[in-house]
Amino acid sequence: METAIIIKPHHFVDIISSLGSRKLSLEPHPYGHAVAKVTALILTSPERHLVLTPGADDICRPCSHLIHGVCNDTIDTSWRPLISPSKYLWNLTIDWRWFHLLGLKPGDSLTVFEFCQLLEPHLNDLPVVYEELPAERLAQRFQYLKNGLKFVRDRYT
Repeated sequence: METAIIIKPHHFVDIISSLGSRKLSLEPHPYGHAVAKVTALILTSPERHLVLTPGADDICRPCSHLIHGVCNDTIDTSWRPLISPSKYLWNLTIDWRWFHLLGLKPGDSLTVFEFCQLLEPHLNDLPVVYEELPAERLAQRFQYLKNGLKFVRDRYT
């Protein structure tokens, strides 16, 4: 059996959205996080299990900004002034919104394909999760996620 991926809900959504944006990079990131590695694992098997967490996940673990289990990175708030500049607090906020919206809890396990199927009926609920984002960014995120979900569905069905 393949090793499960420990992942934050928003990291999975970001990966699927990257597939839909056609701007996916499998090159290592300067921070050292494992987005490229986890994306490659997701692309190789729709039956790979994901174990959901709001904490540091398999993407975060090798990142240079993960200090004692907490992300110390900051984010640009110039175009989203209603959010905290703390990436850690922003990520917790959106991850708990995803958990609530999808009826999931930390420790739940589902396959890549199952998570995509669970996301699809909630595309129109993105404003609930990303309520602080400007309308144009939200529309772009919607389209990328929609495209990414279609990519996964077409690839694996």
